[in-house]
Amino acid sequence: MAAMKYTTVYLGLGSNLGDRKDNLDKAIDYLSQRIRITAKSSIYDTEAMENREQPRFLNMVCQAQTIFKPQDILMLAKSIERKMGRQPNSHNAPRPIDIDILLYGDEVIDTPELNIPHPSLPNRAFALVPLAEIVPNLVHPVTKKTMNTMLTELENGIQGVMKINCP
Repeated sequence: MAAMKYTTVYLGLGSNLGDRKDNLDKAIDYLSQRIRITAKSSIYDTEAMENREQPRFLNMVCQAQTIFKPQDILMLAKSIERKMGRQPNSHNAPRPIDIDILLYGDEVIDTPELNIPHPSLPNRAFALVPLAEIVPNLVHPVTKKTMNTMLTELENGIQGVMKINCP
């Protein structure tokens, strides 16, 4: 019997509705019931990017090992978002939880349903800061740059991303 092949996946989590810290904890708990969480970043308080007329976010990144395919991880993320009260089609609107697949191994996927690596990752301090915290030397499969390098090349730096101390 062939050994199961595990892939390392990086997920970005964000919340700006309700008890933001509790929402992140719950999402991590739900995720850990299906995939093995192997690292978690600190939590960062960040300003909303596109729609600035909404509450600030708490953001973090988790690293996990999984046997699931990328499409299965997407379905898992969407089901957790629904379970936690996210409304469908609430893109850029306030939400209790947002779970994005940032990276899935070194795979590059470009379909109407799924883009991996996350296409906005190189421009998002709120995702790069926590990612660089846990895997500074991880190389992005498209840009071929490390997380640290992409972080230093951000146009506006890490303005608006503040680490918070959580118990």
